[in-house]
Amino acid sequence: MGRIASRIHPDKDLLDLHGRVAIVTGATSGIGLFIVLHLVRRGAKVYMVGQSEQQTTEGLQHLKEQDLGPSAGDMVPMHMEFTDPSTVNEAAEQFLKRETRLDILVNNAGKIPSPYQQTEDGVSHSILINHISPFLLTKRLLPLLQQTAHEPDSDVRIVNVSSLAHREACNPRYDSLEAMNSNFEDTKAPDAILYGYTKLANILWTKELQRRFDRESIPITAISLHPGSITTEGTMNQFKRILFLGPLIAWAFSEVLMTAYWGGFTPAYAAAAREIADDRSKYKGQYLVPYGVIEKPSKDALRDDLAGQLWETTEQILTRFKWA
Repeated sequence: MGRIASRIHPDKDLLDLHGRVAIVTGATSGIGLFIVLHLVRRGAKVYMVGQSEQQTTEGLQHLKEQDLGPSAGDMVPMHMEFTDPSTVNEAAEQFLKRETRLDILVNNAGKIPSPYQQTEDGVSHSILINHISPFLLTKRLLPLLQQTAHEPDSDVRIVNVSSLAHREACNPRYDSLEAMNSNFEDTKAPDAILYGYTKLANILWTKELQRRFDRESIPITAISLHPGSITTEGTMNQFKRILFLGPLIAWAFSEVLMTAYWGGFTPAYAAAAREIADDRSKYKGQYLVPYGVIEKPSKDALRDDLAGQLWETTEQILTRFKWA
């Protein structure tokens, strides 16, 4: 890890972001905090999205205790609960009233592998949190993203945080709410398969977004990524919960996995790297792994038919529940 990190220089690898506005979801813990840190250090004004006022306040306080540098940007709290799309709409509306530009949107919030749940409306928590709500947020903010993209010297990017786990999705379908509500109970590891299924959706959606941007000549770059294998509180708790000798194994993994600081760098790289600005066509719609390396995702992630299914069904769900 040390040899790799020594080749990374966030102050040189990332653009000067003064005057740029960003939104980072899932920004109050884990890698989200450090995505914000990297962007704020480069001068961006970053809206930190958390589930509650308390979480956002604690996240802000944690970052204020870090060395943000002499020319740091601003951090602004923003609240939404991804299991309740009405709060996504409300937060987006407030943002659009307050800001006249949006340069970077990082859809980082996500639900880790955990027991299956549904909302009162009968929608899987996992697909709602990991795909439908980020899709809705992006849809609401797209007019401002497009407006900003057509301004002089703009570099607008949408970054969707996926996972290596997308490769675990088996026989995926996204052609109905019933399919997207699957709990994969007939598999050996339903929680893990469900998580991979939602993370595959992130990549498919990103590629479809980029296709639509290119078709309409909209200069926005959409990128998905795997941030790395990271020692976050969530992953360590997972080890402790599901594995025999979990605490011991969690400690062992903490010795070899990357820290949340470096886990936040690949999303920040996708959002603001100079290299991407210099060769946008190379990165459009691509899937990145640490640290900013283009990698070919799974075969299913390259299927245009699945991407089309996903987009159409997501729009139908938003209409059905009057979320959009």
